[in-house]
Amino acid sequence: MPSSAHHRNRTHRREHPVKRRTSALSVSAAALLVAAPLLTGCAGDTHPGAAAVVGEDRITVSQVQSRVETVREAQRATAQGDVLVEETPALQRQMVGLMIFYSLVEQAAEEAGVQVTNRDVQQERAALEEQLGGPEGLAEVALVGQGLPLAEDQIDEQLRIGLLMAGIGGEGMEGTEEAYARLTELAEEIGVEVNPRYGTWDAQQVNLVDAEVPWLRGPAEPADTLGG
Repeated sequence: MPSSAHHRNRTHRREHPVKRRTSALSVSAAALLVAAPLLTGCAGDTHPGAAAVVGEDRITVSQVQSRVETVREAQRATAQGDVLVEETPALQRQMVGLMIFYSLVEQAAEEAGVQVTNRDVQQERAALEEQLGGPEGLAEVALVGQGLPLAEDQIDEQLRIGLLMAGIGGEGMEGTEEAYARLTELAEEIGVEVNPRYGTWDAQQVNLVDAEVPWLRGPAEPADTLGG
């Protein structure tokens, strides 16, 4: 996905100022590593089959794998498919981070009474397609641009998240900061747990990083267990 320069020295596939009518598409990608610090809790209970748990929202490993495979299929369908796959070795972990961000945005929007209709999304998409030379141009930027790669049928969700972010915090840089601040508060209130196989949540980058847990270097932990 396209990424734009953001704030707080955070670089990633998501540096996207959340503007209601401009770069909502880049918002999610940027949100991944550009959002404000989120709390990754570590509970004593385990969550079989979970990649992450955001409050009461459970993100399963199978959901993550399904999204990743959708992107991989789109990448392999291009002339440079092998290169695109090789250039995104951490796609599964990045997808977990993106889905955590999506969940936080959806929950924050619901709490704030912010709603985005399908018409809003399609208007945003039409504007981007006009800027990028049509549907094919938008799909290409989404898949091979500087941001986290997304398949064509994942673009609308990305746009929806961008519009929700604008609704939560308002437009412009101040609105973006306000939205991220609310996500930080929400994450602290409801808790965010991440399966160690995907790393840990970096409070500074708001992104998943390699877990620095000694026992992870020993016998592998069951892939479907989330615990702390």
